[in-house]
Amino acid sequence: MKITVSGKNITVTNPLKEYAEKKVGKLERFFESDVEAQVTLNVEKDRHIVEVTIPVNGIILRGETETHDMYSSIDLVVDKLEKQIEKYKTKIARSVRKSPLKFNGGAAESLNFIKTENEPKVVRVKRFAIKPMDLEEAVLQMDLLGHDFFVFSNSETNEVNVVYRRKDGNYGLIEPELS
Repeated sequence: MKITVSGKNITVTNPLKEYAEKKVGKLERFFESDVEAQVTLNVEKDRHIVEVTIPVNGIILRGETETHDMYSSIDLVVDKLEKQIEKYKTKIARSVRKSPLKFNGGAAESLNFIKTENEPKVVRVKRFAIKPMDLEEAVLQMDLLGHDFFVFSNSETNEVNVVYRRKDGNYGLIEPELS
């Protein structure tokens, strides 16, 4: 397992880096092939936040925790990822066996807004590859990321869809129609 440790608002010391690599390295036992893990250590006031992202054959495992101690945050995020992997073990294994297809969409258009003083503004832009998947896999991916929605290319319809978590705990699907 290749582990990259980076810091945000913190200088990553060798002992801290070694501790993170040792703890996150324990997750290697869950994977057959060599995977890469990105560990980001962040300090905001007295909050020590650790985020771990592990892409595995088109699936992204992600965990984030915060405490008042960086070492505790590392321990908790590894525990969280282990539970996540155990919970979704069979679904992940089934998805990893599928041959992942890569989908390269066109270049994103830049957005031009006329801003007023009180109007909200776009403060972050994310870009990611969309791979064709079925609805069940999209729900799994959304749960693994811990997000409330997930954009994906529906393998059954070849359309871009959005699956989201409803307030009642169920899921919704948005299928756009061009008029």
